[in-house]
Amino acid sequence: MKREYVDSYQHKGLRKQLVDLLRSKGITDNHVLDAINAIPRHFFLDSAFDKIAYENRAFDIGADQTISHPYTVAYQSQLLQIKKMEKVLEIGTGSMYQSAVLAEMGARVFSIERQKQLFDEKSKFYVRAKYFSAKFFYGDGFEGLPTYAPFDKILITAAAPFIPPKLLAQLKTGGSMVIPLDEGTEQRMLRLTKMADGSIQEESFEAFSFVPMLTGKNS
Repeated sequence: MKREYVDSYQHKGLRKQLVDLLRSKGITDNHVLDAINAIPRHFFLDSAFDKIAYENRAFDIGADQTISHPYTVAYQSQLLQIKKMEKVLEIGTGSMYQSAVLAEMGARVFSIERQKQLFDEKSKFYVRAKYFSAKFFYGDGFEGLPTYAPFDKILITAAAPFIPPKLLAQLKTGGSMVIPLDEGTEQRMLRLTKMADGSIQEESFEAFSFVPMLTGKNS
């Protein structure tokens, strides 16, 4: 049976509470907060999670993947410092929630998903119809999208064991990459900026926990 997508006053109220929570946790970028307030997160989850979709927690979305905590989505989005019409490469489409936040902020999103199951499930999802600036690809995130490079920003939404050199090569001079780095249960959130001389400036932020970033495609 086809799911009906209803965004009720209750859902809007829960989103407002979520935005207030994110602000209290240090999210100050109003563009990020406005995007999260505008996007019905419950649309991205099984209807069984409808009443708890706005809690600051991750949920399983299948294929051993999760939709990230809203705080994690907001935190990474804030670090990216998105400007309208910037080209953003996202590694790990997952539920498409992060993609929608970036698109709502005005970015032109190019998102890669390695899990065929998730990619196929989202082939007709409402995000594709609402955000024409977002493009989705089935592929290996470590390879990026050289055909569409260079990118203003790159966002990695899984725990990378190392900084992927092919992604750095696809980043514009002056552009930045936000990446949770390290294997194990906890990762360092880094922002890498490509300088004019080709060197990389590294900034380190809070620790987070992500599912691992894997090579290749999973059919």
